[in-house]
Amino acid sequence: MERLVYQKFVEWKNRSGRKPLMLNGARQVGKTWLLHEFARREYRLEAYVNCRRNDLARQLFAQDFNMERILRALRALTGVDITPGDTLIVLDEIQDIPEALESLKYFREDASEYHVAVAGSLLGISLHEGTSYPVGQVDEINIYPMNFEEFLLAKGEREMYKLLVSRDYTTINLLHDKYVELLRQYYYVGGMPEAVAEYAATGALNEVRRIQTGILNGYDRDFSKHAPKELVPRIRMVWKSIPSQLFRENKKFIYGALRKGARAADFELAIRWLVDAGVVCQVPRCTKPALPLSIYEDLSAFKLYMVDVGLLGAMADVEPVQVLVANNIFAEYKGGMTEQFVLQQMKSHGVSPIYYHKTDDSRLELDFVIQRNARLLPIEVKAEGNVRANSLTNLLKANADLQAVRYSMLPYKQQEQLTNIPLYAVE
Repeated sequence: MERLVYQKFVEWKNRSGRKPLMLNGARQVGKTWLLHEFARREYRLEAYVNCRRNDLARQLFAQDFNMERILRALRALTGVDITPGDTLIVLDEIQDIPEALESLKYFREDASEYHVAVAGSLLGISLHEGTSYPVGQVDEINIYPMNFEEFLLAKGEREMYKLLVSRDYTTINLLHDKYVELLRQYYYVGGMPEAVAEYAATGALNEVRRIQTGILNGYDRDFSKHAPKELVPRIRMVWKSIPSQLFRENKKFIYGALRKGARAADFELAIRWLVDAGVVCQVPRCTKPALPLSIYEDLSAFKLYMVDVGLLGAMADVEPVQVLVANNIFAEYKGGMTEQFVLQQMKSHGVSPIYYHKTDDSRLELDFVIQRNARLLPIEVKAEGNVRANSLTNLLKANADLQAVRYSMLPYKQQEQLTNIPLYAVE
């Protein structure tokens, strides 16, 4: 399969001030596959070490940070004659050996001629639990599920992909219905690489759902194995509530939906754990649609999204016919899957930070708000073709120099202050 993020790996390899590379991302998004593929295509050799339950690797890093000794031990452990420039050293599941993570500082300072890349599925959690982080000593790449463009490539729709990234909307609009059909498939399959590969090869919807369920079960096992014991029940309560929270009209996360009388203090650590694990994305509210957005951030109000739209559908037990055939799926679930998809696309394209906006009196509500080219960009998300939005219209009338984007199932259309972009073309 083809991952568009791969180009970032090549850029890292060719960078003159290259530092050890750290991949961040949830379990099963393809970090290990990307590292193996990168080594296969760009290097002569790969020296791979899986740090999970690896006592030899633990002993290797536990002694000291003498790089000559560590490199000698890595050669013995992997059976690879590691040489600068033509060997990629890969340390996988590095969060299991904190000393290995700390060693990246010394790779940078004392052995910078060697190419080192690391990954860890629960790395964010380890760092927040006190593992020493090599501040300023690593380059980072965030890995997300496969986006819609990568889904097109996996399906063999290369010409559709090339047309889409060309932004030739005059021609794209002619193929609108086909793009919508492919988008509906993506809503069901999602972007987890194993599910995409299975669907591209066989089209077997039940097998895709089996894979998605297996991934969800794996996440659930991670809760039990890696989270503090007293936190596990609350983590599960937050996790299982996300579909119902997203499928409400008001998608703001409501603690009372977890249990009667629940407070932020009861669940904030559980939410932080899920965010650090990479399986949940937290989108905070900004109290005013104005720049800089960060100074208007309201930490007490937020939305929670899952890592992948396909997993969201699997958790909600959405049937294939509801997504692939029936047109009422988006009305039934009140745009929750559509917002999930748009957020997922924006994250995969490096959009950050992302907020939503809602006034206390609910007179103005914006699904997402971002900064682009030093300008405010309000984003409205519509699941279908009904695009009436009084709040956004009023905002634009009151701010003549403001531009906004609407993502919907309508074809591309440029208006004076508002650009309608079809959902399959989220940038």
